[in-house]
Amino acid sequence: MTTRTAPAPAPSPAQERVDSADWPALTEELDAHGCALTPQLLTRRECRDLAALYDRDELFRTTVDMARHRFGSGRYRYFTHDLPEPVHALRQALYPHLLTIARGWAEKLGRPAPWPDSLDEWLERCHAAGQAKSSQILLRYQAGDWNALHRDVFGDLVFPLQVVIGLDEQGTDYTGGEFLLVEQRPRAQSRGTSTVLPQGHGLVFTTRDRPIRSTRGFSAGPVRHGVSTVRSGRRHALGLVFHDA
Repeated sequence: MTTRTAPAPAPSPAQERVDSADWPALTEELDAHGCALTPQLLTRRECRDLAALYDRDELFRTTVDMARHRFGSGRYRYFTHDLPEPVHALRQALYPHLLTIARGWAEKLGRPAPWPDSLDEWLERCHAAGQAKSSQILLRYQAGDWNALHRDVFGDLVFPLQVVIGLDEQGTDYTGGEFLLVEQRPRAQSRGTSTVLPQGHGLVFTTRDRPIRSTRGFSAGPVRHGVSTVRSGRRHALGLVFHDA
């Protein structure tokens, strides 16, 4: 009797788009600047569909009013663990590529690299440590809104990279609203980076700090991120975080 092996399932569109990125080049950009733009990960239609989910209360576990908490101005919502398929697929597809970078950074800094090969296993460890809340974010900014510099660190278990995806088109749907990254450099003034998020493209950036070469090897450069004031229109973004809260 001949035993036939079932064919492997076809990769999802998210998987194909993520895998087709030039990850060596993205890694070089991250090493140099702490952030790097990916190719398009979501189509225009997919971006519109995701932005439209913001008004569906049943999809979210909580909503944060940034002005109330002195985080800036605007609102963002945390998804429940029942993630929309594009969000789940992108998170799964991105993790293995980011893991390679994360382990390289840990080696440079002489730190442990506790992240397993599987995102699901890593999230199980987060939950066992008391970090059991979904951390995937859908953000909405109106004219005049902004986001103060901060870090998305929710507990002791932290994945050192995250991704934000622009869901609207700057210059058409909104103006202003650039993504900001500020890096505290050793024995020097802080360095700022401003990035326009093209619709559907992702920006990979450091969650907390990154390796910076020094005369004695590498040191950790603290980094915070935020969003500049939206001058007009409405801006949506999807935040993918790889540890739970």
